[in-house]
Amino acid sequence: MPFIPTPIPDLLVFEPQIWADERGYFFEAFNAQTFKNAGIESDFVQDNQARSSFGVLRGLHYQLEPFAQAKLVRVLEGEVLDVVVDIRPQSPAFGQSYSIRLSAENKKQLFIPRGFAHGYVVLSPTAEFFYKCDNFYSKAHEGGIHYNDPQLNIDWEIDLSEAILSEKDQVLPYFGAHR
Repeated sequence: MPFIPTPIPDLLVFEPQIWADERGYFFEAFNAQTFKNAGIESDFVQDNQARSSFGVLRGLHYQLEPFAQAKLVRVLEGEVLDVVVDIRPQSPAFGQSYSIRLSAENKKQLFIPRGFAHGYVVLSPTAEFFYKCDNFYSKAHEGGIHYNDPQLNIDWEIDLSEAILSEKDQVLPYFGAHR
């Protein structure tokens, strides 16, 4: 099975099988039947892609109901540290974070169910980040958590004085404000 459980319930790492030879490689980045067989039945309706340079930190973002989103995230070029925080109030992992390095080289993907805040920081000179969403974006339903929340104590693996942030991400509320 190409899915690897994480310490947080329902959060899965997807490692596709890669066929490589002297010509290059091939892999299925997404197959609805493979995901369905693993109990994941997300109907992805939107693909997003972003290009960023070293130190760009995006997040931690989420969408409120009825526009909450599950995501399947991966890196097409470069490397990022991908970070999620479980914000599902009834979850035994509520308030816990998980991080993983995603890169064009390792081809790992992260399936993020609804109910998680999500962000990433670029670790390579540039990175091309791609993700599928199972619901449409709604500006009126967006939320976020401050990237440097001391309660979450996330290690972003870079000197945060080098982080490049949007104005919006610099003023997001801290996690305690979400309770």
